[in-house]
Amino acid sequence: MVKNPFACGECRLILSDGVDQCPRHPSAKVSTDWQGYVIIRNPERSEVAKRLAIDVPGTYALKVIIGG
Repeated sequence: MVKNPFACGECRLILSDGVDQCPRHPSAKVSTDWQGYVIIRNPERSEVAKRLAIDVPGTYALKVIIGG
């Protein structure tokens, strides 16, 4: 069974395998329950990055569901 990696509930960054804490937002909740993803290489030139308020290159979830 393939397990989704964690994604940060604050910035939606998809974390590397085995990582369960966002390096940018250490106190943010993370979740394996997320949908879609986008790879941003050059945020300054990306319309998608502007719409998602992403300013750092990386792989991001489009939606992160944080359970109660």
